[in-house]
Amino acid sequence: MPEEGDTAPEFCLPDGNGEEVCLKDFRGKWLVLYFYPKDNTSGCTQEARDFSALIEDFRRIGAEVVGISPDSPESHRRFADKHGLKVTLLSDQEHSVLERYGVWQLKRMYGREYYGVVRSTFLLDPKGVIRKVWRRVKVKGHVDEVLETLKSLNTPS
Repeated sequence: MPEEGDTAPEFCLPDGNGEEVCLKDFRGKWLVLYFYPKDNTSGCTQEARDFSALIEDFRRIGAEVVGISPDSPESHRRFADKHGLKVTLLSDQEHSVLERYGVWQLKRMYGREYYGVVRSTFLLDPKGVIRKVWRRVKVKGHVDEVLETLKSLNTPS
C-alpha cells in the first residue's frame, strides 16, 4: 500500500473512449488520482461533479484530475456524458491498479462481506511522488480540501 513519500505505482488503463492513459503521461504536472466505487451512484456522482466543477482551478495551478473505478470504459463514457464530467475516468476492471494502490479491500454492508473500492485520493507531485493520501474519503468538502492542500504544496516558499 503506497504511502506519502513513495513513488506512485505505474499503470496504463483505458479511458471512456478505450484509449490507453498511463501515469507517465502526467509527468511534469501535479495529479489528483482518486479511486471510487461505482459510476452513477450518489456519492461517486457527487465527487466526480465536484472535481469537474473545480477542474479549471486545478489546471490553473498545474494539476490534472483522474478518477479510477472498476467500471467499464463504456460505463465511464455514459457517466461522463450524463453528468457533463470534465475529469478523466479510467477503467480498472481487473482491479490490478486498485490492488496496487491498496484501495481494493474487503468491505461489509448489511452483514455481508464483499470486495470493493475504498474511496481514496492520492496527490502526486510532478515527479510522480505521492505527497498526500486521503483514505476512506467522505465526499462532502473533500474536493475543496484536496484543492487547498495542492495550493499549499504547490506554492514556492
